[in-house]
This record gives sequence, C-alpha cells and structure tokens, in this order.
Amino acid sequence: MNPVGMKNITCAVAESFAGKRPLTLPTAREILHCVPKNSPRHVLVVDDEPLIRWSVAESLSDLGFDVEQAADASSALRKVTTTAAPFDVVVLDLRLPDMNDLSLLGTLRQLLPSAMLVLMTAFGNPDVIAAASAMGAWVLHKPFELDELKDVVLHSGPESN
Repeated sequence: MNPVGMKNITCAVAESFAGKRPLTLPTAREILHCVPKNSPRHVLVVDDEPLIRWSVAESLSDLGFDVEQAADASSALRKVTTTAAPFDVVVLDLRLPDMNDLSLLGTLRQLLPSAMLVLMTAFGNPDVIAAASAMGAWVLHKPFELDELKDVVLHSGPESN
C-alpha cells in the first residue's frame, strides 16, 4: 500500500560497499518527519494510572510524537484549551477520578472536531462502545498491546474513522 503522493523506491547496496561501514536504517522518529503535515503529531494522553499514562506516552513519544499528559478530566480540558498547538490525537481513559462517563469524550469532540480520539477502557460494554464510536472515537479494550495503539495512531487518521 503506497501513501498518496509517495513513490516506491528500491535501494541496493553495491558489493564494493559491503562490509566497509555499517548500514543504518532510519529510526521511527526520522521516518515520522517524512510523514505528511496532516498526520498526527501533537498527542494528549489522559489516564489516572501513572504507569499506564507513562507507558502510552513513552510509546508514542518514541515514534516522534509531541506528547503531553493529564491525570484527570479537568487537567486534560485545561491543556486542550490553553495549548498553543491543538492536539491531533487524544488518548483517554473512560474512568477518571473526576469523570467516569463519556462526557469528556463529547467535550473533546466539540473542542477538537478534527482530532483523532482514542478511548481506552476495561469497561467497554456495547452501549459505551456504540456511543464512543458515534462520536468518532476509536475504542481500545484494556489490557491492550502498545503496538495496537501505535497502529491505530499511525495508520488511522481522523478522516478514516
């Protein structure tokens, strides 16, 4: 599958270069700088569990995203409304100390209409999943693999949801 506007390129290493110097491959961060400007870059991770918040933030940061964190709904809303650069992606937990329903998701959808919203939950009953999907959010069921989150954020833009 070839992204729009990009050409397939095949490279070969000449035998005369073999063994002369190590071949280095670009890191995920370097690759991300080649991604079109409309791809997600500024991410907010909202979860009250410090280890989950940290691991999700680190995982996305390793890919080159500019990641900010919030431990509750009020901190998340404060960041969203005061940041200089709007968030392209918000990854949030359903249950937070100051909000345990889809209210934050709905507010974020209004404040960030073109952002990708990813809801993480261990309490994903069919009604919650349907309501979140109706708001244009992706739903990840806890526990999930970090690679699953990376795939959603890297390969699914807000327009494909």
